[in-house]
Amino acid sequence: MNEKESSKTKLINTASRLFQLQGYHATGLNQITKESGAPKGSLYYHFPDGKEQLAIESVQVTAKIVSDRIQHGLSKSTDPVEAIQNFITQMADQFQKERYTDGVPIASVALETALISEPLRKTCQTAYKTFQNAFTQKLINSGYEENRARELGVVINAMIEGAFLTSFTMGHTEPLLLVAKQIPVLLR
Repeated sequence: MNEKESSKTKLINTASRLFQLQGYHATGLNQITKESGAPKGSLYYHFPDGKEQLAIESVQVTAKIVSDRIQHGLSKSTDPVEAIQNFITQMADQFQKERYTDGVPIASVALETALISEPLRKTCQTAYKTFQNAFTQKLINSGYEENRARELGVVINAMIEGAFLTSFTMGHTEPLLLVAKQIPVLLR
């Protein structure tokens, strides 16, 4: 990896973490540069349009990581109910052990910027559609009719996202586990 790639990756990873922990508006470019260890000049070299461009690329990288995690979790069983329940339970276990937070960094950026930045809103929208499509495709591959699978993909993703946010505020995994418990009812 050359120095330019290394600096860009550091900036994106640091921005993703800080946007998640502090929010978009509370995170400054100086803090991102300082905490990333990347040279200050590399920020505007890689992101000439500034913070918005950095946030867009951070959301895209995070969305890829989350999407890969969903795909991997869903691939562990051919039965969609079992696959989705196991994926949610695995997320709950990881949250419990590590206070794991990689599942919702897009939510903080989306909530803060959707009404003020159309490019960021669209980037977050694309991320959520990618997550929904993973669930949709699992259901289609399991014999569900396409329109029903698409609706269920949206509902399942929204349930998981909401349960994750609720788990953070409550400090425990019960909301995630309740969502997992209801998957068989939803997929009848």
